Amino acid sequence: MNAQRYQLIASTSLILLIALCLAWEGWLAPLKPGGSWMILKGAFLLFPLFGILRGKRYTYKWLSLFIQFYLMEGATRATSDSGLSQWLAAGETLLSVVLFAALVLYIRATRIAPTKEKAAQSN
Repeated sequence: MNAQRYQLIASTSLILLIALCLAWEGWLAPLKPGGSWMILKGAFLLFPLFGILRGKRYTYKWLSLFIQFYLMEGATRATSDSGLSQWLAAGETLLSVVLFAALVLYIRATRIAPTKEKAAQSN
């Protein structure tokens, strides 16, 4: 696979994760009736969105570290909540895993290979 395909997968999963988090905490199954401040977890994902869409490698790097909090929260709530919230948490976990894999694969696909001269100098 090429880097453009990983970028497409990462962009799609990030947009879906944003929509899921906003819908979940906004009106589907918020922690408190009427919504809660947890909706900000979805809004925070808007910050890296344009960097991901533009293929900025630095954004891919720091988001790959940060997305693990969403994976942790999704896994925790998938095992502790019940009903619709449990299913939404499982969806968050799945999207976080897909996004993390796409981020790492994009970073690997776009890294600059060392030149033969640098390899020869290190020997």
